[in-house]
Amino acid sequence: MIKPPAVDILFRQAQDPNPPPDLVTVAVSLYNYAHFLPDCLNSIRAQRHPKLELVVVDDVSTRDDSIGVALTWLQANAERFVRVSLLRHRRNQGLAQARNTGFAHALGSHVFVIDADNEIYPRAIGRLHQAIATSGAGAAYTQLELFGNKQALGAADVWQPQWLRQGNYIDAMALVSRSAWQDVGGYTHIDGGWEDYDFWCKFVEQGYVAAFVPEILCRYRIHGTSMLRTETARSYDALFIEMTLRHPWLKLAPIAAEDRA
Repeated sequence: MIKPPAVDILFRQAQDPNPPPDLVTVAVSLYNYAHFLPDCLNSIRAQRHPKLELVVVDDVSTRDDSIGVALTWLQANAERFVRVSLLRHRRNQGLAQARNTGFAHALGSHVFVIDADNEIYPRAIGRLHQAIATSGAGAAYTQLELFGNKQALGAADVWQPQWLRQGNYIDAMALVSRSAWQDVGGYTHIDGGWEDYDFWCKFVEQGYVAAFVPEILCRYRIHGTSMLRTETARSYDALFIEMTLRHPWLKLAPIAAEDRA
C-alpha cells in the first residue's frame, strides 16, 4: 500500500459528485514554476477529451507565487472539469512523491502525469485514452516535441522492454492506470533523478505493457540548466549504481571519460 504524504487541500471544487466511467485525471506536479504554469494548465483545459479531473500538487514552492497563480487559474476555470483540486505538501517531498500524491487523490481510473513546465496538444489525452481502451495496456505514451531553449524531436518509440536495458527512452508524460501504479509501488525518489526510468523498469518487472501512440502530442520544455550534460555526468555514477542495484537486469554502460568534462 502506497502511503501518500500529508497535504493541505487549498482549493477543491466539483461539478459532478458521480465520476463518469471515462473520466481521466490530470496530475500536475508543481514546484516554483509559476511563470510556466498557465501555459501548462491552458493546454490541459483545451483537451478534446470531455471528462477531465485536474489535480495540481505543489511541493512547497517558495521562490515564486506558484500557489497564487494556480489558485487564480483554478477558480477561473473550474467549470471545465469534473473536479479540480489544489494540494500542497506540508513539507517538500520531491518530484516522485508529488506524482504519487496526484495518483492518491485522483478520482479517475487513469491518471495523466505532467510537470508544470510542460504542455500537451488538444488531442493528447483523447488519443492516449483510446490507446489504452483498445489495447488493454497499463499505460500509454506519445512522441515528444522538445521546445524552449532547444527544438527537437523526442526519443520515444514502441514499447520494447529489452531496449530499457541500455537506458530510458520513455518520458513520464503518460497516461497510467491507477491499478498499475499501485501494483508497481508508485514512483520512488532517487537522488539525482531517473524516477521515470525506475518507474518504467518496475512496469516491466510486474509484467505490464505500455502502448506507444506514434504522434507528437506532448511538449517537453527545455530550460535553465536542468538538461546540461555536465549535470547529468556529475550524478551518473551514483545513478548507475542505484539503478543497477534496483534492477539487476539492466545493462547500463559507464559514462565515457570525454563526457565528464
